[in-house]
Amino acid sequence: MVCRMFRIEAEVDKGRRDLLRSRLRDTNTAASPVLAALRGTPGEREVPLHVWALDAAGEVAGGLVGHTWTTWLHVGYLWVDAVHRGAGLGARLLAEAERIAATDRACTASRLETWDFQAPEFYKKQGYEVVGVIPDYPPGITEYILTKHLP
Repeated sequence: MVCRMFRIEAEVDKGRRDLLRSRLRDTNTAASPVLAALRGTPGEREVPLHVWALDAAGEVAGGLVGHTWTTWLHVGYLWVDAVHRGAGLGARLLAEAERIAATDRACTASRLETWDFQAPEFYKKQGYEVVGVIPDYPPGITEYILTKHLP
């Protein structure tokens, strides 16, 4: 039996983080023909996708921040100012992001995460389906993972 000694450290280190990301990417690429086929193609990189709603004064009334990767849109944040909620602005922002993702970036699906007190019912009304539920993330809150096929 081989006994090895390791020093374990817990510290934020951007250089090591980047090294680890690169090594994991190489390992995953070697293990997956799908990921290997993505190498060197435009779909290999995440591309930011932001959609903004500005009021008459030019102030942000709402927005969506996400990215596309391969054939997926990933919605990171969708927010509408309280005074504009209930008027369909969130649905318009989401629809525009989905349109850009499908039309300009050849995306066929979208994914997002939301907490139980945020908007799971809103997303279901927009055609999203719950594919995962994580209770107590954080404690006392349930996180939902939803996806949608794009036209």
